[in-house]
Amino acid sequence: MASPPAPPPPAELSPLVALYQAGHYSEAENNTCLLLERYPSFGFGWKLLGACLERQGKEVLPAFQHAVQCLPLDAEARNNLGFALHELGRFAEAEASCRRAIALRPNFAEAYNNLGNALNDSGQASEALVCYQKAISIKSNFVEAHHNLGNALNMLGRTNDAILSYRHALQFAPDFGIVHSDLLFSMGYTAQSTPGDYLAEALRFGAMVDKNVTTKFSTWQCEPHPPKLRVGIASGDLCSHPVGYFTESLLGQLNSLSIELIAYTNNPGEDDLTAHIRPHFSQWREVFSLNDPATAQLIHKDGVHVLLDLSGHTAKNRLPVFAWKPAPVQATWLGYFASTGVAEIDYLLADAHMVPSIDESHFTETIWRLPSSYLCFTPPDVELTVEPIPALSTGQITFGCFNNLTKVNDAVIALWARVLLAIPNSRLFLKTLQLNDVGVCDTTRQKFAAQGVTGDRLCLEGSSPRAELLAAYQRVDIALDPFPYPGGTTTCEALWMGVPMLTKRGDRFLSHMGESILHNAGLPDWIAQDEDDYVAKAIQFAGDLPKLAALRAGLREQVL
Repeated sequence: MASPPAPPPPAELSPLVALYQAGHYSEAENNTCLLLERYPSFGFGWKLLGACLERQGKEVLPAFQHAVQCLPLDAEARNNLGFALHELGRFAEAEASCRRAIALRPNFAEAYNNLGNALNDSGQASEALVCYQKAISIKSNFVEAHHNLGNALNMLGRTNDAILSYRHALQFAPDFGIVHSDLLFSMGYTAQSTPGDYLAEALRFGAMVDKNVTTKFSTWQCEPHPPKLRVGIASGDLCSHPVGYFTESLLGQLNSLSIELIAYTNNPGEDDLTAHIRPHFSQWREVFSLNDPATAQLIHKDGVHVLLDLSGHTAKNRLPVFAWKPAPVQATWLGYFASTGVAEIDYLLADAHMVPSIDESHFTETIWRLPSSYLCFTPPDVELTVEPIPALSTGQITFGCFNNLTKVNDAVIALWARVLLAIPNSRLFLKTLQLNDVGVCDTTRQKFAAQGVTGDRLCLEGSSPRAELLAAYQRVDIALDPFPYPGGTTTCEALWMGVPMLTKRGDRFLSHMGESILHNAGLPDWIAQDEDDYVAKAIQFAGDLPKLAALRAGLREQVL
């Protein structure tokens, strides 16, 4: 039996590892490729190459596949492959690879963490939770596992527990900006977090990013009176995402004005919507592999007049870049519904309903109110007709909510139960990603049962492609908005499908979203003042089927 080929001598390998550890990823990549030309069966070399590529935002799958071929019994190689497959959305394959890594090394915390990610992103949050807890039991200071545990708890609607997990992660890594953003985002889901609580946490985030800035820009390379205003848009969501849907039609309008658009995209993934909107930009800058100082330098060099954030504290945001002040005017809009806490962001775009003057103290930004609606809805590119209300054929009122289940907190369930119990034979249709998980469905039924609503009055469905999701509104008579985090995209989509939305007046930017949409859609009477009014309006609207049918027939034209 032939002996395995000899590995390269340490004198050749050590400089490559040193380059990687020093952050010189491109140079380390090039030199590792040269090494692998001479030692193609050197598994560690393929692992190192994959790590260099990952740090640069490049494709890593082939490198990690080669590593597994060379080192089939290497747990780290299997785990790396699982990570790469997960990043490509190949969750079942990622799960299998991570399970193989754990079989090879039972106490492999990183593999449990990656397995949890594959499960969580495929809608198996209950199983993911167990994986993250196992990872933490092996490695108590595992920051990423605490962070991901928070994400899974959020998916399961356990927002307060998620907030505790994020705080645990920040105890180990106080400057971990992504965790801090997820903490702030989660505070919007719970009424236990007041606007004052939120602002205090946002200010802590702002102070954290500010201390990591060496020198802020104070002069800019842009003409004072340009032929076109140069607007940079920073986002990780210029794709089939609510941000992409709402910006699609707006971009064409901006191009007809004296405005030049530059995209700073923080997402390597692209899809059909990306391809559709990309021509509206004069330049398309991919910044996902650039650190904050390099990204700020690029924006400054481009001579951007106005830098617009479309992410806030959502995933793939680049808020720390704004702390460098790479543009003379910086603003945030659309992707988030609270203050960023970043002092260098000058303005927050809103409307009179989203941020009434009494709420201005909740923000570090100056409020710039748009003349009408905060949002610009792009009608979906699908051929779906508005059908008659289903109650005419079923003989029962079907309420519906297709929002993220995290928004459906215990207070929402209690209120919706009051609605169902007040209207005999009515039912509730919930449709969202988390309901792919059988355990989540069981828990949801138990929560409604505790409020007196039996399981036969609930229809629970998991996620669907957008066209199927929209078609499901043909089975809904009245949509119900959760609180304190109401729907945005879901509300607009429901109205476009002819389904009116019942919302409750809120007490902050985020919870005013339903009010803003309904006011601008000409449906102010669908805004309840409090919980009792919510129930009363549900009874009133459900009790007048001819009026509900007439509203449905003309609602699409009314909102466009």
